[in-house]
Amino acid sequence: MLTEERHQRILALLEETDIVKVSELIHQLQASESTIRRDLQELEAQGVLVRIHGGAKKIQHLGFEPNMKEKTQKFQVEKQKIAQYAVSLIKKDEVIYLDAGTTTLEMIPFLSSISNVKVVTNSVKHAALLIDQGIETLILGGTIKISTNAVLGSGASEQLRKLRFNRCFIGMNGAHVDAGFTTPDPEEAMIKKIAIENSQKAYVLLDHSKFQQTTFAQVAAIEDAEIITDFCPKNYAAKFRTQTTIMEVSE
Repeated sequence: MLTEERHQRILALLEETDIVKVSELIHQLQASESTIRRDLQELEAQGVLVRIHGGAKKIQHLGFEPNMKEKTQKFQVEKQKIAQYAVSLIKKDEVIYLDAGTTTLEMIPFLSSISNVKVVTNSVKHAALLIDQGIETLILGGTIKISTNAVLGSGASEQLRKLRFNRCFIGMNGAHVDAGFTTPDPEEAMIKKIAIENSQKAYVLLDHSKFQQTTFAQVAAIEDAEIITDFCPKNYAAKFRTQTTIMEVSE
């Protein structure tokens, strides 16, 4: 395979998964370890990826956010496992907040097993599916962001400030030991922040690719919420665990 072909394949894989491992590239591209490492070095020099221990990750644009369709296609199995574990933490008669997002969306099919649960959400899509399941649902009012189906704005924020929850489940674009939890949209960040502050227990749901990632707007410090994930990369785990509890569902 020509060098240019390998480079294109590597970039295509990064678009699908955000992170690629050297071992996976060796297998998929039928190339030696030294060749793959040289490819990654060259692509980093071009500014199209960042090398990390054992592989590479996609360059992050702080203000960019994929739409719901693009997010749904990534790590679907992992998101379902995270969601199922998250639902197992909910007790009967609890009031929970379900944030807009593709991982929290996966929680909805499992919620019908919990008696008398009440859900507040800022997602139009979530609300429709919750109603279909016969679950008591309150949706915040405000402006709908088309790309994420999230209800935002000052009206939604003020309404949320008056509510209290046993638990909240929050989607997140990045978790960084220094920068905390972040998301690209400041209005979405405000909604997430209020939900965390107004909950007895707060959980951030994210897959392994989101660790040590930073986007534009800070939501909260890492210590403000527990993390539910498929797994935390070993080179980050120790630092994160000094600040919060991490629940890994792939173990």
